[in-house]
Amino acid sequence: MTPRPDSLRELIESGPLAHLSTINPDGSPQVTVIWIGPDGDQIVSGHMSHHLKLRNIERDPRVALSFEAPRVRAEGLSPYEVVKATATVQPSDDTWDLLNRLAKVHAQPDVEFGAPRGPGYIARYDVQRISGVGPWVAKG
Repeated sequence: MTPRPDSLRELIESGPLAHLSTINPDGSPQVTVIWIGPDGDQIVSGHMSHHLKLRNIERDPRVALSFEAPRVRAEGLSPYEVVKATATVQPSDDTWDLLNRLAKVHAQPDVEFGAPRGPGYIARYDVQRISGVGPWVAKG
């Protein structure tokens, strides 16, 4: 696992929408926009249903997450992040709580997650490689 710099954690905590790329059974890409959040050295996402993206992860755990940082017009290219990771999916009774926490970042601080409480799935992403444009990318 690649340690994440504080600047990447701060970006994830700010609530960017992430594009999750998984691999379909036929080898084609599957991309879904998801909410993400930090959990220790991992990135996590919550899912109330067992959708294709989760089945893809269970079959082939190699994924990529990409997300934009707030625009900094003076720099020209908007900062962005691409994380290559190995993912796992776990059934969890805490999924609604995770999604409720993320709703307060992605929507409004006083918002409650709209789905009924119940079990779901938590995907955990172990960061393998970080690339993109921004302070989170190691200068080579």
